[in-house]
Amino acid sequence: MLNRLHTFIDEQPVLFAGLAAAAILGTAFASQIFGGLAPCELCWWQRYPYMVAMAVALVGTAVKAIPQKYILLLLAAVFLTDAGLAAFHVGVEQRWWEGLSTCSAYVDLADDLNAALDAIMNAPVIRCDEIAWSLFGISMAGYNMLAALTMTLFCIKKAQKASENDPTKRTFA
Repeated sequence: MLNRLHTFIDEQPVLFAGLAAAAILGTAFASQIFGGLAPCELCWWQRYPYMVAMAVALVGTAVKAIPQKYILLLLAAVFLTDAGLAAFHVGVEQRWWEGLSTCSAYVDLADDLNAALDAIMNAPVIRCDEIAWSLFGISMAGYNMLAALTMTLFCIKKAQKASENDPTKRTFA
C-alpha cells in the first residue's frame, strides 16, 4: 500500500498536490461545518490559494502539453502565497502585528429576506486575533502555514526532478 502511494506521488506530483490542496481545504470546511469553528476573514483568505491550487492541478493533469515543471513551479508559488497568508495570520493571533481592520461573521442566508437581514444583524463577529482552536500550542493558521510550506517544498523538489528528467533539456560541454 505504501509502495503504491510512493509510486503515485513520484509519477503524479501535480495530481498529488491538487489532492493535498483538496484535503487541506476539506479539513478547513469540516472544522467549520462539523466542528463549529467559524472562519475569520484571514481564514477565508487562506482558503483561496487552495482553490487555485486545485484548479492549476486539474489543468496541469488534464493538459499534458504543459511541461510538468512549470505547473509544479506555479503550484509552489500558490502554496507559498498561502504560507505567507497563514504566517501573517499567526502573527495577528500572537499580536506580533495588527491584523485587518474588518472582521467577518458567518451568516446563514435563508430564503426569507427578513430572516436573512435578521441573521446578518445578529451574527457574531469572528475576530482574526483570537485563536479559535489549537493543538500543542499551534493554531489552525500555524498548521496551515506548515502544510503550505511542506507543499511548497514538495512542488519545488518535484519541479527540480522534472527538470532533470526533461528530454528537451540541453547541456553544453
